[in-house]
Amino acid sequence: MAEMVNVAVDAMGGDNAPLEIVKGAIEAVNEDKRVKVFLVGKEEEVQKELKKYTFDASQIEIVHASEIIETAEPPVMAIRKKKDSSIVKCMNMVKDGMCDALVSAGSTGAILVGGQVIVGRIKGVERPPLAPLIPTEKGVSLLLDCGANVDARPSHLVQFAKMGSVYMESVMGVKNPKVGIVNIGAEEEKGNALVKETFPLLKNCPEINFIGSVEARDIPAGVADVIVSEAFVGNVILKMYEGVGASLIKKVKSGMMSSFRSKIGALLVKPALKKTLKSFSTDEYGGAPLLGLNGLVVKTHGSSKAIEVKNSILQCIAFKEQKINEKIKEKIILED
Repeated sequence: MAEMVNVAVDAMGGDNAPLEIVKGAIEAVNEDKRVKVFLVGKEEEVQKELKKYTFDASQIEIVHASEIIETAEPPVMAIRKKKDSSIVKCMNMVKDGMCDALVSAGSTGAILVGGQVIVGRIKGVERPPLAPLIPTEKGVSLLLDCGANVDARPSHLVQFAKMGSVYMESVMGVKNPKVGIVNIGAEEEKGNALVKETFPLLKNCPEINFIGSVEARDIPAGVADVIVSEAFVGNVILKMYEGVGASLIKKVKSGMMSSFRSKIGALLVKPALKKTLKSFSTDEYGGAPLLGLNGLVVKTHGSSKAIEVKNSILQCIAFKEQKINEKIKEKIILED
């Protein structure tokens, strides 16, 4: 029998908590018997939501937390002062080994600080990157960093490439994943100081399959499996990606409803179109893991609905079963 994967879920984090968070947790345990979810938050509110559903009681447990860290709060101070907050409790459950992973749609700043201060970095990891999966024509690519390190150094980006390669190969099953660095042109001599300094380091790194520079317009085509950048650029790419995707879906739907003839055509293509649009939704791929920590920390969108919460919980199973942290340790520590 497979070992259970224990996931602490911040039931109070995000715009739609606890309603969508609890719903997502229920959907996760009903879909996979290998996971147990600890819903961390205000017990009375969580219990009220749980009463709406049918589930295996052995797979859900409530852990009371009396405080909530709000998005606008200074993260370092909030982590220090709000010891009984849902985020801090989740972090400590991972640190103490009670849980293998945590999932939160709460304050990004608090999650980044708590991940490093409470859960802690793997020895040798300089900066943990946030690494979301983004849809492409060929499947998905891993974008890292998308929000944790806006002032990264070349050595950080090299580690991002190594950790991203481990994740794509072990979790997503991509053999010898292609690694590209975000740049403003394909030529090696182009780019800012960071890219110019990092490029030769990646080029001479035997542990990764480096293919060179990747321009933003080529990312949706799936030219690389691992997309490396510092967090400012990565976050802009991610937000643009999401915005353009949402706008295109609205435009397509609007066009199909514009005339009687287009409505008839829409009925014919609806099943195929629905499947295609679904594959290009970032919600389908879960949250962004903060790679390089002693335990798995997954950050989902603040506006997450149940489907993203569910997928974020389920991705924790593969992370544990494929021993991602152990493989990252091998890549990072053995290089020294």
